[in-house]
Amino acid sequence: MTGGSGFIGGRLLRRLAADGVRVRALARSDASAAKVSELGAEAVHGDLGNTASMAAGAEGCDVTFHLAAHLGDWGTREDFERGNVEGTRNTLDASRQAGVAHFVHCGTEAAILAGQALNGADETEPLRPDSRALYSATKAEAEALVRAADGEGMRTVAVRPRFVWGKGDTTLMPEIIAAVESGKFAWIGGGEHRTSITHVDNVVEGLIRGAEQGAGGEAYFVTDGDPVVFREFLTELLAANGVVAPDRSVPPWVAGAIAAGGEAAWRLLPLKGSPPLTRFALWAASKDCVLDDSKARADLGYAPVVTREQGMAEIRASAG
Repeated sequence: MTGGSGFIGGRLLRRLAADGVRVRALARSDASAAKVSELGAEAVHGDLGNTASMAAGAEGCDVTFHLAAHLGDWGTREDFERGNVEGTRNTLDASRQAGVAHFVHCGTEAAILAGQALNGADETEPLRPDSRALYSATKAEAEALVRAADGEGMRTVAVRPRFVWGKGDTTLMPEIIAAVESGKFAWIGGGEHRTSITHVDNVVEGLIRGAEQGAGGEAYFVTDGDPVVFREFLTELLAANGVVAPDRSVPPWVAGAIAAGGEAAWRLLPLKGSPPLTRFALWAASKDCVLDDSKARADLGYAPVVTREQGMAEIRASAG
């Protein structure tokens, strides 16, 4: 497994350990090694740039879960390419060298995003390596590599969650909470758009189902079910974390101008840090993103294992 010390990876390790599955997890630091060991995995020292160490660690394994990625809505193309594209290519090569039979890639709906709203999108929606958001473009490239690698003794599958949430989130919610507490957060157009969401345990369920039953070369959306209104859900999620959502809102055209102008300035000058608003963050905070996960339900037997109410209750209990 790659990405075992991350949010999704940690939950997947706990689930596999509880199911009695032996796991080896790539660890690029002593801290990561300690974390995956605590979660029940055997740590393999190395990184996504070291194909030899990954191949050695994968010897005798049946499944590779590839969860590691370069996250975020801002950065250099080189960093995104190295983390998402080259890292995925190396993990595929290492898995094939080791004779791994099944390869499951944790994808994302971002791989099909280029600024458009999505309403009932399914897996026939094309990947967008041409997206102006580097995360979207490189995750699209990575998924294309995974699906093209299917065959010759290794079955490859991509599982795509959307807006992953839950107790222990180390990525999305800390950034949102920091923005709220610093006074930098505002709803765009009131935040009334609809979005699909996926609790972290439902992501794990989808990944395991993909490993067991996914068709080679295919992609599957996994969600919590019916979409939510972004503002209502995020307000509840912030409250579960003990944070009061602000009322401030800005018109979409203002937010669009801020994102375009900020990205241009940060690219040209360049400035330190990241723009106050990026295109990718604008899309996530203002565009409908409703996904159809019926393919996963039909082909994988997928169904959510945690409800929204259960997930919120777990967060409230941990925050309290």
